[in-house]
Amino acid sequence: MMSRVLAAALLAALANVSGPALAQRQGPTVQVYKSPTCGCCANWVRHLQQHGFTTEVTDTEDVGAIKQQRGVPQRAQSCHTAIVGGYVIEGHVPAADVQRLLREKPAVLGLAVPGMPIGSPGMEVPNVAPQKYDVLTFDKQGQLKVFASH
Repeated sequence: MMSRVLAAALLAALANVSGPALAQRQGPTVQVYKSPTCGCCANWVRHLQQHGFTTEVTDTEDVGAIKQQRGVPQRAQSCHTAIVGGYVIEGHVPAADVQRLLREKPAVLGLAVPGMPIGSPGMEVPNVAPQKYDVLTFDKQGQLKVFASH
C-alpha cells in the first residue's frame, strides 16, 4: 500500500516538473528574413527547428535592407538573414555554431557563412560531397574572423 502511495506521489511530482523542464530545453526564437521562393532557406529553418530552436519566418523581397540595417558586411552575405539573442546569423550557419555563439556571447555582431556552400545546413545535395567552409564572426568594423570550420 505504501509503495502505491509513493509511486502516485512520484508521478504527480514528475508531471509538475515535466512542463517547465520541457520549456527550458526549447531553444531561443530565431527571427528569419528570407525570400518567399527560397527552398534552401526553408531547409535551413527546418535544420534549426530540428535542433531545438523556435523560428519565426518573415518572407520579404528585400532581404538586402535587413542585411544593411544589421551591419552584415557585403563579403559575408548569403541568401537569408536571421536574428537571435541580439546576434545576426547570415546564411547557412549550423545550429551547433549558433548554440555556441549564444553560450559564449563573444563581442561580435554575428556569424556568417558567405555564399551557399554545398553540404552546409539547408544546402545538402544527395550524392555530392560537401564543400569545406568556414563560419565567420563579423563586427561593427566589418572584420571577419573564423569561428568554426566544417
